[in-house]
Amino acid sequence: MGRLSMKNTLKAREWLKRAKSNLARARLGKVSDEILYEDICFDAQQAVEKALKAVCVINEINFNRAHDISYLIDLLDTANIKLPKRLHRAKLLTNYAVETRYPGDYMQIDKDMYEDALKIAEMVLKWVDDNLEKER
Repeated sequence: MGRLSMKNTLKAREWLKRAKSNLARARLGKVSDEILYEDICFDAQQAVEKALKAVCVINEINFNRAHDISYLIDLLDTANIKLPKRLHRAKLLTNYAVETRYPGDYMQIDKDMYEDALKIAEMVLKWVDDNLEKER
């Protein structure tokens, strides 16, 4: 493996480490009434966003600072890196990146929505983790 590839691998692993941290926080769930589903869904969204950015880094794909998962999936698709169709559901998590992080007029986030967001994040991270292992 060349120097640039090693550097990219290390950077990608840092992105993935951050993604796993967000996923771990999302998995903790609503451990008290003070924790909002919106906030733990944000952690699920962040886990997916950072994991997809790890894939971009390892493949030398430049990305803009954006919290849009659709944008990241499209970038990967353009570079011929195809996510399995079931992972395209991750696009739904984009709303948790900005819209629900602050008080506002949006649909109430409930336990079912949280569990769905967590399931999606776990699937994406597993796929990314499995694919980065192939790069070792």
